[in-house]
Amino acid sequence: MYHNILVPISFDAERDTSGPLKLARILATPDAQVTLLHVVEHIPNYAISYMPSEYLTEARKAIQTELDELASQLPNAKGLVIEGHSGRTILDWAEANKPDLIIIASHRPGMQDLLLGSTASHVVRHAGCAVHVVR
Repeated sequence: MYHNILVPISFDAERDTSGPLKLARILATPDAQVTLLHVVEHIPNYAISYMPSEYLTEARKAIQTELDELASQLPNAKGLVIEGHSGRTILDWAEANKPDLIIIASHRPGMQDLLLGSTASHVVRHAGCAVHVVR
């Protein structure tokens, strides 16, 4: 059983959050802290100039609302939105907050993953704690 669990959440259409949340519920101790983390990728400056000024603020609020809804399904869970490169930022957060388990969803790997790597494989290779990958 785990006391501090990190569950990175992606809202991509092909990602199902129910598996990681169910596993967190099963593997958590009764007093475990569960953090649902969503990383917002940096938008290049040239692209930001074409977006309405309130777009990032509103998008961040919407993501936080969805995370809070997911977190309400688990005891002692909270949602957190941070900005950065997904794989590196997840690992940086884990290094600073010392979870004893990361539960991360992954899609079925394709040729592009062999060439570029995926967030889940990056986290598995470099995390300093146990990582459980859910497909």
